Amino acid sequence: MGESVAEATVIKWTKKPGDYIEADETVMEIATDKVDSDVPSPVAGKLLECLCKDNDVVQVGAVIAIIETAEPEEIVVPPVIAPVYQPVEEKTNIAPVYRPAEEVKTESPEIRQPEQEVQKPVQEPPAQAVQSHRPWPSIEIPQPEVKIPQETKPPVFAEQREELSQPVPYTEQLEEPVAPKTENEAKSSQRFYSPLVKNIAAQEGIGNVELDQIPGTGAEGRLTKDDLLNYIQNKYQAASAIKSDEATPEESIEPSIQEPIAETRFAEPEIIPEPLINLSEPEPVLESPLSAPVYEAPRPEPVAEAPKPEPVFEKPAPEPVKPEPVVNTTSLGGGDEIIEMDRMRRLISDHMVMSKHTSPHVTSFVEADVTNLVLWREKIKGSFEKREGEKITFTPIFIEAVVRAIKDLPMINIQVNGTQIIKKKDINISMATALPSGNLIVPVIKRADELSLIGLTKAVNDLANRARTNKLKPDDVQGGTFTITNVGSFGNVMGTPIINQPQVAILAVGAIRKKPAVIETLQGDMIGIRHMMFLSLSYDHRVVDGALGGTFVRRVADYLENWDPGREI
Repeated sequence: MGESVAEATVIKWTKKPGDYIEADETVMEIATDKVDSDVPSPVAGKLLECLCKDNDVVQVGAVIAIIETAEPEEIVVPPVIAPVYQPVEEKTNIAPVYRPAEEVKTESPEIRQPEQEVQKPVQEPPAQAVQSHRPWPSIEIPQPEVKIPQETKPPVFAEQREELSQPVPYTEQLEEPVAPKTENEAKSSQRFYSPLVKNIAAQEGIGNVELDQIPGTGAEGRLTKDDLLNYIQNKYQAASAIKSDEATPEESIEPSIQEPIAETRFAEPEIIPEPLINLSEPEPVLESPLSAPVYEAPRPEPVAEAPKPEPVFEKPAPEPVKPEPVVNTTSLGGGDEIIEMDRMRRLISDHMVMSKHTSPHVTSFVEADVTNLVLWREKIKGSFEKREGEKITFTPIFIEAVVRAIKDLPMINIQVNGTQIIKKKDINISMATALPSGNLIVPVIKRADELSLIGLTKAVNDLANRARTNKLKPDDVQGGTFTITNVGSFGNVMGTPIINQPQVAILAVGAIRKKPAVIETLQGDMIGIRHMMFLSLSYDHRVVDGALGGTFVRRVADYLENWDPGREI
């Protein structure tokens, strides 16, 4: 694909899942905004799966299919779990002291199990220890000199357990504590959560256990962002309601406490006669005989006040309702036919509309007398075809004249980038080519200023033939700096072409016609039959004014009119 191509549309698959594909064999046909092309298989194998469908838009570099090859797969060897040993490293040339993970006590039949088996590479035991079965000597090493090496330890044989049961000094300090697993690590959820949901949950301190309890409204019960935000909002509302119930305002409590105190008067218990006690009222709860009665104030109803949780994530505002597209009502008769645009026609349509909206178009016209040029071509075209095997048309001659004019006026070979003008170094001529389907494509002749007339002729014929047979590559239609369109091939004498963005000018060459014209001679003016044609130049008035545009099209006409009839190629 070309450098500027970012995506392509799948036209159709030429292979189906299960088919065997050779290397470089076409798998699918794609279309870019420039040209259609085939996608070959990079390897030979069996097509297992197609990851995209027809008419899907695929990004450049994306995986589009899975192909099974005959290459062997990598065999992954599982690691071996070995017993854990604690060696002590000495400074002298003494064999290292090993302490087995399973510590056997001689005075007790109980066997102490290792705390945890750690998965490490296996290291072969020392040859001397295996052959002699003798206990290794215990070496007392000061604590600062004790280091934990990274090597693994040899396995302990059954005959050595009793010999190695003696404790080794200072080795108790070599045991590495195993960090306990957290709850989130111990309980991993099998439910799928999007990265956005995980990010919101992490910021809110919501673990996997709590996430699993939140019902989801997405596909297959998936938890969406809105589900989590609603859960967080309801959670804050509930917490705020509980806080408002516990923290009751003072002004709402005071009246409820003062009212029963004003109505009921109590003296010392030994003086109050028994008949004066009102049994209908609740008995006061007295902490002591001299204390005042204590009443439990009725809990006020929660104030209906909107909770104010801390805003963590604002719920996105609903998208504005898009207005329904206006449907143009077109009257159709009984024999009318509706034809849908194909993909290339839609691209051409969009590109033309965009060009008109981008550039203010101005068109200048010049009529040129190309009699000498026509007579010269008629004279050499037969010998040229026999010698080069190519037919010489007027198009490479027009391109040569345009290239010479661009060298004289290079500010026509520019592009616009915002407020910047980019002056192009290379002269790449685009030539509009009509396709048998009725569509249009514009291949590019790269560095046309470096080609001779013979080279231009071969390049024009090659691009035109490949364009009509749909064999152009994406790079063949990119990088143009100036465009030529030959409207004369359809019998038109002139036209007002639309600029091919991001270029700033396009030249239309009309049909060559025999017309009576005034000829200036040394003996005076006379009327003769001449071969005449019109040149039409449309240019971007943002950066090309009438002086430059008019001068350029006139310069092209001068090169055509002053053609040397005796030129040899």
